[in-house]
Amino acid sequence: MFTRLSKLYHEFPARFWIIVLTFFIDSIGATLLFPFFSLYITDKFNVGMTQAGMVLATFSIFGVMGNVIGGALTDRFGRRKLILFGLVFSAMSTLILGMVNSLAVLFPLAAFIGLLSDVSGPAHQAMMADILDEKQRQEGFGLMRVIRNLAWIIGPSIGGFLASRSYTLLFIIDAIVSCIVAVIFYISMPETKPQHHEEEHKQQESLWQTVAGYGIVFKDFAFMAFIVAAILMGAVYQQMYNSLSVYLRDNHNIDPQGYGFLMTTSAITVILFQFWVSRNIKNRPPFIIMAVGTLFYMLGFSMFGFVSAYWLFMSAIVVITIGEMLIMPTSQVLAANFAPIEMRGRYMAIFGMTWLLPSTFAPMLAGLILDNLDPNLLWYIGGALCAIAAFSFYILHVRLGNKEGFIPTIESAS
Repeated sequence: MFTRLSKLYHEFPARFWIIVLTFFIDSIGATLLFPFFSLYITDKFNVGMTQAGMVLATFSIFGVMGNVIGGALTDRFGRRKLILFGLVFSAMSTLILGMVNSLAVLFPLAAFIGLLSDVSGPAHQAMMADILDEKQRQEGFGLMRVIRNLAWIIGPSIGGFLASRSYTLLFIIDAIVSCIVAVIFYISMPETKPQHHEEEHKQQESLWQTVAGYGIVFKDFAFMAFIVAAILMGAVYQQMYNSLSVYLRDNHNIDPQGYGFLMTTSAITVILFQFWVSRNIKNRPPFIIMAVGTLFYMLGFSMFGFVSAYWLFMSAIVVITIGEMLIMPTSQVLAANFAPIEMRGRYMAIFGMTWLLPSTFAPMLAGLILDNLDPNLLWYIGGALCAIAAFSFYILHVRLGNKEGFIPTIESAS
């Protein structure tokens, strides 16, 4: 086993393992708090999921703007500075969120935090694409999924225990973790932005010209078609983190610790099988992989509306996780391979919209359903949307997958 681990270690550059370490530590802090944030809002401010969804939407609406700005700044100023800023700001904003006692104050604070906290998002994705070559990306992103889910075993279990006693502890510990990661990253991680010889002789473009470069991204039809289909799928996937905990508490009397254990089940599944899955799908047509993974989403999320036994909820989580193992690394590899080197920040910013845009409307719409209609309807609608998304990915494969210059397989993408 040690021989295999040593071989795996030497397959990737040293800077990749620095990212792995800092990502693991930071993910523990994030998973400690994030899955329970909706519960925190509904419990502390005595409001329904509709109001909680509006708060989450505020974070995401301004996060979209921050993400776009961050993509341009990443291409212009590099990755390292933005990532360090994001870590320090995350620590400060988390502490402030834990001290707010008024829902009226929470909304403008969410707007401010949402704008600045997502500025560093494209830099993270661009740095990974900088460090890993095309043949390493599928397995590299798969390994990052394993690391994140190792954190999911630790974070939600501790978070569920602490949330039952004091939500304030969640905010304090998350802030401390962000500070620790910032120190490690500052000491150990150099800048990774590629420097091209021809750029030394070219007049540096202005920041406005860098932002205007998004026009090139939007004209990339294949990439934008992929983004639209992923947004539709992402609107359903996010319910596992935003609405499921409230739904299980209010409709099936499952407490935060029970929800945390479901997330741990997902994490264990990824740890056991993600790397094997990543290695076995890297030569497959990527949009077919995306379509199959979304069909697993369709089945898993639909199950929540039909079952009531805890072990069946656990089974639904496993089904969804199978879809995750197919979709997550594949979508990241696709986005990285679509992006020209000099535009990685901007491409990754638009790819970030597959999470951020659904965040602006999905939690609020889910809250309206949970508070005013049959709660099971949320999962029926989710299953239908996943079916549409899966069909869309298949159409992308049929229409674009075999055209010259497009991406026939993940490994051969360029």
